Amino acid sequence: MGIFEYNGSTIVAMAGKNCVAIASDKRLGVNQFQTIATNFQKQFKMTDKTYIGLAGLATDIQTFHQLVKFKMNLYHLREDREMKPKVVSSMLSSMLYERRFAPWFV
Repeated sequence: MGIFEYNGSTIVAMAGKNCVAIASDKRLGVNQFQTIATNFQKQFKMTDKTYIGLAGLATDIQTFHQLVKFKMNLYHLREDREMKPKVVSSMLSSMLYERRFAPWFV
């Protein structure tokens, strides 16, 4: 069984005029037939204006979320302000790129 057959998910996000929406399932399972949990969190509030949705391998979702939270807290301590959405986007992009040879499955 390959790594792509574990967990997985679908996350849909859309933006409109003065509004946004993000939706995902909460199922955690292997293949289509084995459900492990039905309340696995895949959407995370990072700031008042920033949410992230992570789909993929459950351990990578949890580790990546903790790392993002750590870096955002460190930024808040250094700069004494919250990250703007554009800065969060750049940070996420560089975090994913730096692991391109041993990627996060998110």
